[in-house]
Amino acid sequence: MASAHFRAMAKPELKILLAAPRGFCAGVVRAIDIVERALEIYGAPVYVRHEIVHNKFVVDDLKSKGAIFVDELDEIPPGDHPVIFSAHGVPKAVPAEAQRRAMFQIDATCPLVTKVHMEAQRHFEQGLEIILIGHKGHPEVIGTMGQLPPGAVSLIETVEDAEAVPVRDPSKLAFVTQTTLSVDDTRDVIVALQKRFPAIKGPTREDICYATTNRQEAVKSIAAGIDALVVVGAPNSSNSKRLVEVGVKSGCPIGLLVQRATDLDWAQLQGLKVMGLSAGASAPEVLVNEIIDAFRAHYEVTVEKVVLREENVSFKLPRELRPAAAPAA
Repeated sequence: MASAHFRAMAKPELKILLAAPRGFCAGVVRAIDIVERALEIYGAPVYVRHEIVHNKFVVDDLKSKGAIFVDELDEIPPGDHPVIFSAHGVPKAVPAEAQRRAMFQIDATCPLVTKVHMEAQRHFEQGLEIILIGHKGHPEVIGTMGQLPPGAVSLIETVEDAEAVPVRDPSKLAFVTQTTLSVDDTRDVIVALQKRFPAIKGPTREDICYATTNRQEAVKSIAAGIDALVVVGAPNSSNSKRLVEVGVKSGCPIGLLVQRATDLDWAQLQGLKVMGLSAGASAPEVLVNEIIDAFRAHYEVTVEKVVLREENVSFKLPRELRPAAAPAA
């Protein structure tokens, strides 16, 4: 009788498919390293314009070490403390204003975002009107559009936008894209643009960043065989939201985006047999482990790693932060 009672109380079994690659990309690692290295070399405070990356846990950790996050430059008091620009990039007017104020500025823009900025600048210098595929209001989109004069860039988000966007001269067009979009959705928009404007020029290599592509493909590889997908990431993280969308479109019945284990909706997560778990490019692995631990309280969990491919990309720190930049003792 006692053994039957034990079986009745036993937790149900759950297999968690841990998708890889997931979590931090090279651009995020570089951005966080920039803030931490600046604090080591120059001391606190270090000022950061906007969230260095879209993750509250990461931002709060950097705050505890002496970073101060501001919305605009005029919130920063006079002095020689570093001012860091976020990984998403900023309009040209921001570093110009920092220079006017004689601020010590350090640019943490992801090199892959900088590549898009340079593409847009090159197209503009060639006399082309530029169409940007991206999400209105996203910091990366604001930064990219801010590389050029007002009116030089038209923003579109959907296939319908591509079919309706007004242009001055269909023979003098180019497009660039936000780096953190869904590969599939972007492809559909590009096809619509190319159908309408056969002469439109695109990037020599796809603008969608390698990390975005890898994380989406890893989620696709497990989506059809799972009962639910949990993605660790912030609600304002474009690449994290796209991971959830990709999972659902690829056959997963439930997709949830959570910042922490406390955000898990257990009413939606009952009766699972197999669950997928991934993380956006600005979510640290410690939060992935926190999610797994939370599931252990409800299920008898086994974890299976599903590795689509390995990533070995890294980006150099700015010159100001390399070891030789450290002040002499």
